[in-house]
Formats: sequence, structure tokens, C-alpha cells
Amino acid sequence: MLDLQIPNMTCGHCVRAVTEAVKAADPQAKVVVDLPTHKVQIETGAPREAVLAKLAEAGYAPAAG
Repeated sequence: MLDLQIPNMTCGHCVRAVTEAVKAADPQAKVVVDLPTHKVQIETGAPREAVLAKLAEAGYAPAAG
């Protein structure tokens, strides 16, 4: 399970883009977004680095920490 903070995720379009980016790394991933807090929980079998790379490509790199 990955718990990420994505500060620039601010609207429904952002949620969709983040979800699609994660699914590009792992089509079977489960993505739970809490938009008001900018938090994303991802249940995936893909390597963390692969998921982070797809998020960065989409312009939604998680905050460090």
C-alpha cells in the first residue's frame, strides 16, 4: 500500500489523471483519493518507483516525505 500526498491535485480532473497514471503502471491497482487533503492510497503490485514515475509523467509528483 502506498500512501501519498499530492499537493497539486485539486479537482475532479486531477483525480482522474492521477488514477489513470496509476492504472498505467498497474491496471489492477486500487486507488482511493481524498481530494480535500490531497491524499492518495494505492493498493498495487507494481514497484513503487514505477507508480511514482507514471505520476511524475502525468504532472502529479507526490510531495517528499
